[in-house]
Amino acid sequence: MSSILPSVTEALTLDSSVPSAPLRQVLGACPHDCPDTCSLLTTVREGVAIKVQGNPAHPQTGGVLCNKVSRYTERTYHPERLLQPLRRTGPKGSGQFEPVSWEAALSDIAARLQAIARRNPEAIVPYSYAGTMGQVQCESMAGRFFNKLGASFLDRTICATAGGEGMAQTLGGKVGMRVEFFAESRLIIIWGSNSIGSNLHFWRYAQQAKKNGARLVCIDPRKSETAEKCHEHIALLPGTDAALALALMHELVSHDWLDHDYIDRHTVGWPALRERALQWSPERAAAVCGVPAEQIRSLARDYGQCFIDGHPAAIRLNYGMQRVRGGGNATRAIACLPALIGAWRHRAGGVLLSTSGLFPVDKAALQKPELLDGRRPRTINMITIGDDLLRESSADFGPKIEALIVYNSNPVAVAPESGKVVRGFEREDLFTVVLEHFQTDTADHADYLLPATTQLEHWDVHSSYGHTDALLNRPAIAPLGQAKPNTQIFRELAARMGFAEPCFLDDDQTLCRAVYGDKVDFQTLLDQGFATLDLPDAPFAEGGFPTPSGKCEFFSERLAAQGLDGLPDHVANYEAAGTSAKFPLGMISPPARNFLNSSFVNVKSLRDMEGEPLLEMHAEDAAARGIASGSIVRVFNERGEYLVKAEVSPRARPGVVNGMGIWWRKMGLGGTNVNQLTSQRLTDLGRGPVFYDCLVEVQAV
Repeated sequence: MSSILPSVTEALTLDSSVPSAPLRQVLGACPHDCPDTCSLLTTVREGVAIKVQGNPAHPQTGGVLCNKVSRYTERTYHPERLLQPLRRTGPKGSGQFEPVSWEAALSDIAARLQAIARRNPEAIVPYSYAGTMGQVQCESMAGRFFNKLGASFLDRTICATAGGEGMAQTLGGKVGMRVEFFAESRLIIIWGSNSIGSNLHFWRYAQQAKKNGARLVCIDPRKSETAEKCHEHIALLPGTDAALALALMHELVSHDWLDHDYIDRHTVGWPALRERALQWSPERAAAVCGVPAEQIRSLARDYGQCFIDGHPAAIRLNYGMQRVRGGGNATRAIACLPALIGAWRHRAGGVLLSTSGLFPVDKAALQKPELLDGRRPRTINMITIGDDLLRESSADFGPKIEALIVYNSNPVAVAPESGKVVRGFEREDLFTVVLEHFQTDTADHADYLLPATTQLEHWDVHSSYGHTDALLNRPAIAPLGQAKPNTQIFRELAARMGFAEPCFLDDDQTLCRAVYGDKVDFQTLLDQGFATLDLPDAPFAEGGFPTPSGKCEFFSERLAAQGLDGLPDHVANYEAAGTSAKFPLGMISPPARNFLNSSFVNVKSLRDMEGEPLLEMHAEDAAARGIASGSIVRVFNERGEYLVKAEVSPRARPGVVNGMGIWWRKMGLGGTNVNQLTSQRLTDLGRGPVFYDCLVEVQAV
């Protein structure tokens, strides 16, 4: 570790072929929505970043980056990078702009926001998510700005809230086992994740376990790259994960593969859960899940045998399985399993969905909720932005949305039922400001387009949702062109709005120090770029869950008090595969391996690797419709249609098509993407999206 530390602050001559050009390396952190949160080393020569690589001194990164981030210089120096403020000149969505000065742009933006705020500040809505996961560039100065303004709150639900709520109701929060200990597990169930594409560094630990004799099982409707490399693939129907989990419980009970001591001392609600589990025989679950009953029995036997033999069994749960109507209940059911066999006794046993709840982020210090001055603005769910932009003022809804400030997000491409989202953004009376790196689908609809810095150009501090290290990002190069960090844009906008509170003068390094306060040593972050949280190896070996009871709550009194089922159960999809003659196919839209949601779509080297938008179809479904690989097909339902090239592929299971996403709409054949077909309905818990709860039909064009 110490061998690289001097390179943070002094130039190193790394390339002997160019002795006159000193090189230095700068420690940073990957900003993207990925559980790995890698530590980066950026090599800089004469103010230019020439290479981004993984930090070999960071154990979780191990010197390895994914294809996407290893090409980060290509993104930063992209010829289409936005480097000056732009003002719209053509119709909304036309992408026609003219250059304008920062002074003119910010002054006009401030004046227009002030005029709206005088009528009702809740008519102004921020829209942001995880374009950067950094605590500083995401919601620190922006949070202060919108709190002072009194703008509507945004319910940021588009990724993980159903699973997060399921974990909170069962385990007490987004907590779980530490990722590095998967290397010691004897059985690893990878549930709802293509780890090779979306959790590369976990996959490294899984491979270590496999070499040591561990069995790997992948549960996923799609035969992903990860599923191919596991010992077994269970290709269940979308939205049936809770039924599978309950059937596993049925077998554990029936064969008494149970750690009764752990259940008695560290759980709540076992008699009721036991009764429910006994209602879910493997045969019943098989009919719901579309998999053989013997495959369910076999997995239960493997899981139970780990208890009998005293071996650790681990579940790597990911967010794919919670993007359906019953996603919260499914997460609850799966989160119950480790306590049944006492898997938590082992540091290599338990379940991991997210570690984000372990990080002591001081959100109040960052966002200053006292600026609200007692106000409680309405909340807009980012999932329903398509409907909400088209709503008029009413007593139930509040004021019509008059202004939208978009940063760290591309809602026109990523929000569900995007036909409505586009219609909302096309409103000429909607004042829209977008902070961006590129002219995305959303940026095309802006009134003002403001150039933001990339990760190589600003300070930030990062938590992780896949490991337990905090990371610091130092700027490696000066901002290109006229680009500014999000924090600086909101600082300058606050000044023009007349916000005089001293907190609006905090610089980015001050904000970085505020993220964890005294809970994480900031000097350690400065010195080595990361700091490992001080946590026990096996956090729940003796209970101590962060629930109200301190136990794993099979039965949630909190949910029961809301009139909801206190026990986890299978909640059928809104649009379950095989239930509609008009739209007989289920559709999921897993992420493309070489993109990160809609980021990196315009990086040519990655787009060349990804190819083009595809719809994967099983041979049976394709043959029944006269479709061959390479055919252009129309995928449609009552919400819209999507033209795309079909690929007859063993990756698709019968009855389900895989619409690989998320491409920018303007790169699609008909100017749409897969979200033209998804709905704005919400999950059972957590108010999350149901992207994988979607029925379609497919026709050859």
